[in-house]
This record gives sequence, structure tokens and C-alpha cells, in this order.
Amino acid sequence: MKKLVFTLTLALCILPALACTNLIVGKKASADGSVMCTYNCDGFGFSGSLFYSPSGRHEKGELIEIHGWGPSHEGQYVKQVEYTNNVVGLMNEKQVTIVETTFDGRLMLVNQEGLLDYFSLMRLALQRSSTAREAIRCMVELVEEYGYNSSGETLTICDPNEAWIMEIIGKGPGNKGAVWVALRIPDDCICAHANLSRIRQFPLEKNSKNSISSKNLKKINSPEIECVYAADVISFAKEWGFYSGKDEDFSFRDAYCPIDFENVRYADARVWSFFRHHYSHEEMDRYLPYINGDFDVCDHLPLWIKPDKPLSLRDLQNDMRDHFEGTPLDMTSDMTAGPWGMPIRPLPMHFKDSDSVAYYRERPIATQQSGFTMTCQMRSWLPDDVGGVTWFNCDDANMVAYVPLYCCITQVPDCFRPENNPRNEFSYESAFWMNNWVANMVYPRYSMMISDLRKAQNELENYYFADQDSVLAAIKGMMPIDRQSYLNKKSIAYAERMMQRWDKLAKYLIVKYNDLIERRTDENGEFARWGYKTPGYAPQFIDAIGKSTGDRYKLKEVIERRER
Repeated sequence: MKKLVFTLTLALCILPALACTNLIVGKKASADGSVMCTYNCDGFGFSGSLFYSPSGRHEKGELIEIHGWGPSHEGQYVKQVEYTNNVVGLMNEKQVTIVETTFDGRLMLVNQEGLLDYFSLMRLALQRSSTAREAIRCMVELVEEYGYNSSGETLTICDPNEAWIMEIIGKGPGNKGAVWVALRIPDDCICAHANLSRIRQFPLEKNSKNSISSKNLKKINSPEIECVYAADVISFAKEWGFYSGKDEDFSFRDAYCPIDFENVRYADARVWSFFRHHYSHEEMDRYLPYINGDFDVCDHLPLWIKPDKPLSLRDLQNDMRDHFEGTPLDMTSDMTAGPWGMPIRPLPMHFKDSDSVAYYRERPIATQQSGFTMTCQMRSWLPDDVGGVTWFNCDDANMVAYVPLYCCITQVPDCFRPENNPRNEFSYESAFWMNNWVANMVYPRYSMMISDLRKAQNELENYYFADQDSVLAAIKGMMPIDRQSYLNKKSIAYAERMMQRWDKLAKYLIVKYNDLIERRTDENGEFARWGYKTPGYAPQFIDAIGKSTGDRYKLKEVIERRER
């Protein structure tokens, strides 16, 4: 048997389960007919970078050594396949995309002896699959053969024609395989998940011609199949005492990830806010009792909704920048936002005051601990190499410009390479650190400075979007090898343009806002030789000052003089 020829290594191998967000759009719910999904990969302590795995043909007997972030599995391997796809980020050369969020669920079902953590599983499936359905089958077969060692996961699996949501959790120590359910999202709907199981009831094979269990997994490619599930997903829950009712009433979420106020408010509130962007506010606000923990009134959100109008990719990118603005959970509208309306909150999620009264903070879609963010677009009417685009950057989605990278590229732009994004050392060559340099200037003086960041962000993204027509025109008539070379150069140029603009922005911000003032500028944005403004506090913070300090800061003499 051949020795190791490829090592599946994770740049994030030391991290625990991450708190992430996925938004999903079916092809008839998008403005241009593309399938779209997103991923904020959130977790402190790591610097984001772009995963890349080249395509290749392999000899019989070749093996892959697995290095995930589960327990050490030195000397353990997965059998290689004959051909592996090119994978850029979390999209392969066939436009298949897999992203995730962790819901943990019942932690006693984690099997530490299993070989595959969820990221290893996702990336192996991307290397081996040509469609979303193939990816689902591939992941199921892999965990059955090698075991699964992560906690509960919700996976988004997309290709240019379909979007699926799949939930999976292990079967406990010593048990290979997993229990799982996968549902095809209707083409005219949008869906989302954010660290809480979302699948409740689902159609059973005995009652529906559109549903199959894993016993008939070979039928998954039949187009009428819209639900696939582990044959023992219900019986296993009954065996462990998680469920005791009728099979038809079985809820995956309630059995494997019971809800409480904390996981609903921190997780499903993000889904609710996304839906609210694209549906009647009045209708979505009927779910506020659920978001507020009143489960007697309502105990779930819809798994998907049909939006009021189709979403564009720009809509979806803006959705990834959400802090509940304009909702009852708005993070910029009370004194916790500080003097300048900051939508960012420090950890911990829970804290107590001097009287030991417990509080919590909101958890929005956009958050400072994001390692990287992506919005993925899959277009069935274009060749795969240009049809699949991952709009990518490192750090907080709200504070970066999304850079388009084509799924066929074989050269990772320098600023996104793992070696150029060190975890513990600032680097001007690092997209992660350049973006954080700017973000951490803006965060504490948000309302003062965000407009300058938005100007740079929009300038870049407007350019990237406007340039896509010229890209499509340029590749017409090109041979595939020439298209790949052209798209490599384009992706690298886009990334370099972003880094140059962010370097300029960082230096501009430090000059304009030095020492808590705002230097005056002319109509062209050039600094005046003299003159500055002194930005005041946010109104809600000013009101809070009087309530918390009483007469401490009142201008008594001025008030008395005015009264006379």
C-alpha cells in the first residue's frame, strides 16, 4: 500500500467549535438565477486565511493522513480516490459549496474515537463531489466508514442548481456513523442557520415519494428526492431516551438539540433578523415571543421563507453586516453602544453588575471575532470555472470589502495565504491584519468613522461588480487553460487592489481622527490646512450620563445665568 501522498491539514486545527452564520438563497429567490450561500467563520484566536487544495489524479492505494482539531489520530488515514477536485475556500471546481455552523446539541453523542471532524468531512466531500447530492452521499459514507468526532453540525450544501440543509450529530463513544437529516431548500425560498439546529419534522419515506432513508441512499440523485435521512435517526433517539412519540411527529431539533432562551437568543435571533430583511416586518415580529424565550406562545421559526422580492448578491453581502439595526434588538440604539453608537460588544456573553444581577449581550450576524467571511455564488448558465465565485475576505464582514475569487484558480492571492497571516504577529502582507488594523480603529468611534470605511468598501465592491461583465466578455472563445490563467490573474489583481485601498484607508483614518477630533476636509476629501470638528456623543449615551451621574456633570452656573 502506498505511503502518505496528501495530508488534509486544517489551518484552524486548535480551535474549539466555532460560532458561525450561514445564509442561503435558492436560484428562483435570487435576482439573477444563481444559488447563493454565505459563511461567517467566527472564533477568537485565529487569523483567517484561504484554504486551497489542487486537483489531481491518484494511484490506487494512495492514502490521506487526517489532521483535524479532534483528538490526535497519528498514523490514521483515509483512502484516496482516483480524482480530486480543485477546491478554493469552500467551493470546488464544479461550483459545489459546503459551509457550516455548529449547534453542539447533546454532547454525550460526541465520539472521540471517530476519525473525521466536520471540517475534514466537508473538505473531503468537496474534493470528491460534482453535485450537492453527491456531497451528501459522500459525507454519509465517510462517517460510516471512518467515524465522526465532532458535535452537532448544520451544513449548507449547494451547487449551481440546488441548495440543501443537512444536520448531523454523532452516535456516542465507540459508535461509528452519525444520525442526520438533509432537506432540499425550495428554489424560491431563502433559509439560514446560526448555531442552533433548524430541522424539526421532515417527511418519512413510508409517507412520501420525495423522501428516502439511508437504506436507499443510492437513489439520492433522483430529482424528485427532496429529503434524505439516516434510517435510524428516530429509533436511535428513542433508544437514548430523547424521544418517545409517534415517528410522524419526530423533530430532529427537539430530540438532538433542545432549545432554551440562550441558544435561541444567541442563534435563531440572527436567522430572524435575516428573514426580517426580506419579508414583512409585521409578520416576522410575530416571532418575537420566541426570540424573547416565551416558548408557550411560539417555539420555532420557519425553516425557510419565500422573500418579498428576489435577493441580489449585494443584498446578501449587506445581510452579513447585520447588527439587528432597525429591530427591537438594535445594538446601536442604547447606552451599551457607548459614546459613538458602537455595534460591537466585548465578551463574555454573560456578565454581572456590582449587585450580582446577571445580564447578557446580543449576538449579531456580524461580529469582531470573525476569522474570515465569504459569500458564494453558483451560476448554472456559465462554465463552472467562471460561474463559481467566492467573494472572500478575512475578519468581520461589516468591516471588509468582499473580494471575488473564481473557483478554478490555482494561485491563492498572497494576502490570503496562511503563511502570510500569522496569528501572533502583525504583517502588512496579511489581509487579516490589515483589515483588523482598520476595524479596531473604527470600532470604538463607530459613528464618527464608519462613513469613511463605507466609502472605501463601496468603492471597491462597486468596482468588482462593475468589472464582472468585462470578465465574461474577455473569456469568450478562450480555451479552458487560458481562462484559468486569466482568472488567476484577475483574482490576484482584485486582492492586491483591496490591500492597497485598505492601507490608504488606515493612514487616512489616523490623520483625520487623531486625538478624538475630526480634521476638516474639502469636497474632494483632502484635508484642510487648519480646522477641525469635535464630534459629540450619541444621544442615547448623553441621556444615560444624566441618569447615571445625577448632578455630577451639570453646568449649574450656566443654567442659572440663562435663567436670570
